[in-house]
Amino acid sequence: MTSTTGPDAFGRVDSDGTVYVRTEDGERSVGQIPDSTAEQALAFYVRRFEALEVEVGLLETRVRNRALSPDEARNSINTVRKAVTGANAVGDLAALAARLDALAPLLEEQSAARKAERAKQQESARDRKEQMVAEAEALAAGNDWRGGVNRFRTLLDEWKALPRIDRATDDALWHRFSSARTTYTRRRKAQFAEQSARRDSAKIAKEKIIAEAEELATSTEWGATASAFRELMARWKAAGPAPRDVDDELWAQFRALQDTFFNARSAVLSAQDAEYQANLDAKRALLDQAEAEILPISDLAAARAAFRSFLEKFNALGRVPREQLRSLDSRVKALESAVRTAEEDEWRRTDPEARVRAEETVAMLSAEIDKLTEKIAKAEARGDNTAAAKAQESIDTYSAWLAQAKETLADFNR
Repeated sequence: MTSTTGPDAFGRVDSDGTVYVRTEDGERSVGQIPDSTAEQALAFYVRRFEALEVEVGLLETRVRNRALSPDEARNSINTVRKAVTGANAVGDLAALAARLDALAPLLEEQSAARKAERAKQQESARDRKEQMVAEAEALAAGNDWRGGVNRFRTLLDEWKALPRIDRATDDALWHRFSSARTTYTRRRKAQFAEQSARRDSAKIAKEKIIAEAEELATSTEWGATASAFRELMARWKAAGPAPRDVDDELWAQFRALQDTFFNARSAVLSAQDAEYQANLDAKRALLDQAEAEILPISDLAAARAAFRSFLEKFNALGRVPREQLRSLDSRVKALESAVRTAEEDEWRRTDPEARVRAEETVAMLSAEIDKLTEKIAKAEARGDNTAAAKAQESIDTYSAWLAQAKETLADFNR
């Protein structure tokens, strides 16, 4: 800001044209302007003062606005102070120096604030770096081989962007972070090397499986070959993935060989299913006819002949679907059982020895009943009612047995 005090208060022009500036230490010469008036000479050096005054004002503004760091501001103040102290200019140089001195407390405040802010930043940076070290060590102990790489890259970029803290702490944290990254990188390389070896081994195993499948693809041993292909598939899965550039190609080859066999089997089995269904329909028709002709059995000889004829025709037909075997067998066995039962009944009816035994049984029971009848008569004659009642109970029992024996004997007379 330009001084409102007149230039004569801070300087004068001697008769020989020399210009002086007045300071607290007295006057000193600042220069001489030849061929000019005293007013012109004095005005020239006043303008120099005004330029210094503008420079001081600008410096004050920059310091108050924190455009300079405290150290930069002090250097600038010292530079301007030297320019003011020995300036060849006319004006209140002491006031300019005082204005520069007045900036010192402000710089102290700014230095203290910067120091506190720097301490806060360092504390925050230390906390963040400790967090990053902990995360890096966790990554180094884990198995995230894909995401971990990107995360370490992000952490490293963030680490570089953070301010340094005290050297000992910063070096110790960096050592832990760097060691974790190195550990992770080594484990990752080892993992991928092992994985690559496993993939190469899987490629060899799958090529061997394909060679075996080529021999099976045209087989017509449907059951055994299907089982063999299932075993090959289990081995394929157990082999694990081959290198990516060949795994899909190997699978396409193996799948094509499987399709060759299973499509051929499906075609044959489909034709076989149609044949089996036709056989099933024919056998059911035969059973319907035989059951209608044979059951119930009234003529054993005719039933035997009809059953034999049925069996010949039935057995001449081919296979049927497996799930229908039980129901067909049950019906055939029922027919066979009916014929066998009729044969057994016929044998019992015509067996001479059995007839004799039946006749003897009837005779024996009849004789017993006659004896008991006589016993009752004698008991009643004596008036022994108890003996008569007991003999009657025996007659009732023998009569029931006699009725059964007569039925058996009657069967032989039919």
